[in-house]
Amino acid sequence: MKSIQSNIKKAKKYLVKKHCVAVPTETVYGLAGNAYSDISIKKIFKLKKRPLNNPLIVHYYDINKLQEDCYINDNFIKLYKKFSPGPITFILKLKKKSKISKFVTNKNKSLAVRFPKHRLFRQLLKNLDFPLAAPSANISTKLSSVQVSDVVDEFGSKIKYILDGGKCQIGVESTIINLTSKPSILRLGGLDISKIEKVLKIKVLINTNSKKKIAPGQFPLHYSPGIPLRTNVKIPKKNEAFLLIKKRKIKLKNYFYLSKKNDLKHAAKNLYSLLRKIKKNGYRMIAVEKIPNIGIGKTINDRLNRASRY
Repeated sequence: MKSIQSNIKKAKKYLVKKHCVAVPTETVYGLAGNAYSDISIKKIFKLKKRPLNNPLIVHYYDINKLQEDCYINDNFIKLYKKFSPGPITFILKLKKKSKISKFVTNKNKSLAVRFPKHRLFRQLLKNLDFPLAAPSANISTKLSSVQVSDVVDEFGSKIKYILDGGKCQIGVESTIINLTSKPSILRLGGLDISKIEKVLKIKVLINTNSKKKIAPGQFPLHYSPGIPLRTNVKIPKKNEAFLLIKKRKIKLKNYFYLSKKNDLKHAAKNLYSLLRKIKKNGYRMIAVEKIPNIGIGKTINDRLNRASRY
């Protein structure tokens, strides 16, 4: 317990000094900085080589701190009560008096907000006087990080500190819902849309490629392992790594399995790690078999389709 507290103190020390630190969430690791500080936010964009027109998600401990920055509405309250803390990000209207850095929002009048579930990140947020902007801890367009070694692969010694929270439980980013008008999904993620629809009692539109970028994850090329990737493949080419949804009796060196028994949640958790491993193993191409387009399988397919635009 002592070491956990001292690690949180260390992360806090860097954040207060306007540095960036890597933090664990239940979805993927984030590259965090003070959301009220232009200096911190500029550092995030520079480290990630991220286009300035790609807004950031801001993480809060609870609804009380959020109300200083955003207007809340009925749909938000319903979803917050049911799914937060958890893998859902809300787009809300920004208050004029909000201290959020204009670089966070790409000068939009809305803000992407989330309440992460990982206990270390929650403890850190509870100890801070400011919320944290924390996009995924990776170079822009590349694979997100799901463990400390991935963050090190991406940034080396360029970031001041990594708060080690083990491997991420979900392994893909949060689901993003726009609540500034009629609810619509802007990014598929770790929370199934059908659960959101059940709470709101409406059919929610999916708009994951909208031209106006008010949320991350909407650019065509994203989540890329850095080598060409093909989807819906039945038979791979000789030189391709073959990514399969479940284990086969055939054991071949170029076969990589997302799960043991066709488990889509396990597949999502293992997706980025396996794509990273394949690249490290020296393969120059990846073939992926057809992934069932149901539940979190839709999120996996979204990530693979964006990665295939390499």
